Amino acid sequence: MTDIFSPVTLGDIMLANRIVMAPMTRDRAGPGDEPTDIMVEYYRQRAGAGLIVTEGTQPSPTGKGYWRTPGIHSDAQVEGWRKVADAVHGEGGRIVMQLMHVGRAAVQANKDAGADTVAPSAIPCADKIPGPDGVPVDTVMPRALAASEIPDVIAEYVAAARNAIRAGMDGVELHCASGYLPMQFLSSNSNQRTDAYGGPVQNRIRFVVETLSALAAAVGPGRVGFRICPGVRFNGMDDANPHETYAALLKAVNGLGLAYCHLIHIPLDGQDALDLVRQHWNGAVIENGGLTFEKAKAVLAEGKAEAVSFGYLYIANPDLVERFRTGAALAKGNRANFYTGEGDDRKGYTDYPMLGA
Repeated sequence: MTDIFSPVTLGDIMLANRIVMAPMTRDRAGPGDEPTDIMVEYYRQRAGAGLIVTEGTQPSPTGKGYWRTPGIHSDAQVEGWRKVADAVHGEGGRIVMQLMHVGRAAVQANKDAGADTVAPSAIPCADKIPGPDGVPVDTVMPRALAASEIPDVIAEYVAAARNAIRAGMDGVELHCASGYLPMQFLSSNSNQRTDAYGGPVQNRIRFVVETLSALAAAVGPGRVGFRICPGVRFNGMDDANPHETYAALLKAVNGLGLAYCHLIHIPLDGQDALDLVRQHWNGAVIENGGLTFEKAKAVLAEGKAEAVSFGYLYIANPDLVERFRTGAALAKGNRANFYTGEGDDRKGYTDYPMLGA
């Protein structure tokens, strides 16, 4: 029986326990999309996790779509993230950076002036996204990427991964869920291309397979993970056959030696999503989605995953591992401060107390 508090190695990344902090956008980046000292403290407080996956971080100005999300494409951003990585390592933790290119899921007012919005096809995201004032507004019409531009987008991901490692991160995670650019290529409704990157499933998975292969070659496969959510409809996703799409993707990347597959587990008609992953993927799995401590222990005990991740619980419980270990009560987060501190970025971010404080 696997103990949730036992160590585990995912690829080249050694975790002290099997509890992972899931990536969560918190909109606290500073000018120039640089990590702030408050972000350093936020991640330091949560370093008791076996692994922290950072909030989604844009690999380029084009990849940004939300207000105050951090980047990893400038030297100043790299130096800011170095402070975060050093703080987490100083507490004995491990941290990987989630690389998030939002593609069409963007509001122009959230982006740098002149930053483009691109997607596999010129089809806008149907869901509204909050602008700088937090009020959801319509997304912009994306420009369809030319086939000749796709290698450049992959190169942006590679440069971002190298920057993340330069900043001291233990690895990177490619965000292939939530209706962002990789998932826009995967999904049949958002990818209406007629070239080698669209149409049949083997073409629609090509962008993600090529990106993961390039990341593995750049920083080592054992430092690269990827996050998926088969069947999710967030940000206008509606794949005609997610079973076929994700079976093909998992089989295509199964031999790359990647560190892990991070599954956001939601109901999937016809087959359980975790069973789908296990059927076509031989590597490590991080299970995520609606987990309680008891459910997480059961998933590990039954050998269904190598690690488990929590998002919401980590907002108000920076010492979540210790609370699980001791059976202490869990604090509840204030949703009003998930994406804003109402004038003070620390509010609802770094001011949740540790046990005994």
